[in-house]
Amino acid sequence: MSAFQRATATVDLGAVERNCRRLRRELQPQTELCAVVKANGYGHGIAESAAAAIEGGAAWLAVAAATEAFELRRRFADLPILTMGALTDAEIDVALAARSDIGAWAPEFIETVAARGQEVGFHPRVHVKYDTGMGRLGERDPAAVRRLLDQAAADGRVELIGLWTHFATADEPGSEHFKAQLERFLELAEAAEGDHPGLIRHCANSAATLSSPESHLEMVRCGVAVYGLDPFADDPAEQDLEPALELCSYVATIKRFEEGASAGYGRRWIAPRETMVAILPIGYGDGVRRGLSGRCEVLIDAHRFPLVGTISMDNVAVDLGPDPVGIEVGMEAVLIGARGENRILAEDWARTLETINYEVTCGIAARVPRSYQRQP
Repeated sequence: MSAFQRATATVDLGAVERNCRRLRRELQPQTELCAVVKANGYGHGIAESAAAAIEGGAAWLAVAAATEAFELRRRFADLPILTMGALTDAEIDVALAARSDIGAWAPEFIETVAARGQEVGFHPRVHVKYDTGMGRLGERDPAAVRRLLDQAAADGRVELIGLWTHFATADEPGSEHFKAQLERFLELAEAAEGDHPGLIRHCANSAATLSSPESHLEMVRCGVAVYGLDPFADDPAEQDLEPALELCSYVATIKRFEEGASAGYGRRWIAPRETMVAILPIGYGDGVRRGLSGRCEVLIDAHRFPLVGTISMDNVAVDLGPDPVGIEVGMEAVLIGARGENRILAEDWARTLETINYEVTCGIAARVPRSYQRQP
């Protein structure tokens, strides 16, 4: 019997902490780091990742959903939490119960937040969002944004805390759209600070934090870099970031395949020679996307072996070659992670799948248990 789980995501909280310390080195002392821990900490675990980020110097946490803020508040009694996403009336109530700051983008939304806060005897803290070019939530007209700021500042039922935007192309070096967004935001941010002294102005994501010091202002909001994922979709080591997550399974069985034998649905892989094939009890039900079929590798005993055949919901096949010396049933198999001189990154999967690294980690299923360690 293997000592390993059928599938396990192991998260190094020490890496999360060190990544935050590395991000803090980019910032002036007066600029605060907000760790974005939405979507279960990008698949790494929301509360555990938040605690490690705080140890690394994060002074704020940010989420998308009110339920995420509520979960965090039970763990972190006094830390500022910003809920950035759209909220229904019921979700506003949950965010207020969590004493979360709320992103606001329309006059009627501010009015609703103010009224519901008054009902429960709480003064909601709001951050007005300016759509500088992402094309999602937020007013596009800078004059309308200034009216929203004035509305929030004048309404005694709410407290105006921040002004923010989000970049669409900060991860594309030399992007003219990013430059235009930043210019629009800085122009309004300067006027807003004059109208509302003490306003927390924040716009930088991980990519902008690492590439654009002028975007830092009073606070930066970092997501992917906190987890050691490269915001520029290349190699995290080039940004002095440490991937925090490993995804592992184990060798459940090893079978001899004659030439012409097949593995997996559709017989999309047929053994070109006599070979040995390992079966790992992990599949797309765990987050190993079917699009990786025949297009990625696995580390067993620190050696690379190709994944072959169509990925099933619960199993994958690995071609060990005709004479896999030292490979035995029960051995660990690493799908994302490093062993010896070899490593497989979330960025490698992302390039193969033509997606982004944090879709890879967010896609690791809930049935995969997360275990936590703290490597020095």
